[in-house]
Amino acid sequence: MNTSIVIADDHPLMLRGLTDFLTSKGFNIIGSATDGNAAYNLIVKLKPEIAILDIRMPHKTGLEIAEECQKNGLPTKVILITFDKEEELFDKAKSFNVYGYILKEFAVEEIETCIEHVVNGNPYFSEEIAEHLNCNLINSHLEELDKLTKSELKIVKLISDNKTSHDIANELSISIRTVDKHRSNIVAKLGLDNKPTSLSIWANLNKSNL
Repeated sequence: MNTSIVIADDHPLMLRGLTDFLTSKGFNIIGSATDGNAAYNLIVKLKPEIAILDIRMPHKTGLEIAEECQKNGLPTKVILITFDKEEELFDKAKSFNVYGYILKEFAVEEIETCIEHVVNGNPYFSEEIAEHLNCNLINSHLEELDKLTKSELKIVKLISDNKTSHDIANELSISIRTVDKHRSNIVAKLGLDNKPTSLSIWANLNKSNL
């Protein structure tokens, strides 16, 4: 479980709380920072597997750091913690390939589950955020669901259960290549963008409709 993590938050209590909590759970906290510049420098220098960032920090916001990481091809997966539920921020986070987005008031309850998902390459978003997002994100592709074949629907359902392509291939006794082909057909039919996390996020948000 020795996942390397950098944490940044400009609230010392939040920073200490999360650091102590994750350390006690056996995670390897290799650095912490109280502002965005320091956080980004730590990510560049230490290349942690995961960076847990407050969205609003001096010098650089968590979103700006995520954008820089994406632009510069850094392997670190970003988890944002925030009090914000605005759809615009959420959309930005998705476009910068952010893997996790959790609300501060649930951070300690959700962070472990979030890290577990992210380590396995699956995005994780607080349910509360999904609920607060305008329904248009959820409903905009629903009519497209009718275009999916039975097999594709089955795969979307498994993706919504956070199953990887490998899990799905095993479960349906098909090759990973076939799963990946289905995935790209589904992405095309739903009109999603090609980011690796888009389909998982969509499947998670639409779970109740699948």
